[in-house]
Amino acid sequence: MDACIPSRFPSETVPPERRRRIRAMRRSAVLREIEQRSGDPNLSAASVAALLGMTPRYVHLLLKETGRTFSRHVLDTRLERALMLLRDPQWHGSKIADVAGESGFTDLSHFSRAFRRKFGNTASATRAAARRDGK
Repeated sequence: MDACIPSRFPSETVPPERRRRIRAMRRSAVLREIEQRSGDPNLSAASVAALLGMTPRYVHLLLKETGRTFSRHVLDTRLERALMLLRDPQWHGSKIADVAGESGFTDLSHFSRAFRRKFGNTASATRAAARRDGK
């Protein structure tokens, strides 16, 4: 998309190094939105693109350079948030489903499988270990 980003003057193009910096800034903005909005179960490439004034396709292109898809970034961010909540003493009395929901998951089975795959343990065992360790 920005192989030839126009400058203020149509006959000029942006130098390659500046294009790379622009892409890096845009990628950072996308990742920041994912981080800030990961608890929203309706988060999508289209919603992030609309917030940032770009197309969903461009969002996907920017993230391709990280080696992970938009969906993978969202999933990883949600799982990290769930892990943090499970370890937080203020959330120790909450149901696992509440932690999953707060983290942006709408399907408890999907959350449980993804959590175990990423962290090698169940959410309830992770919380129990945090209680034992006083975290």
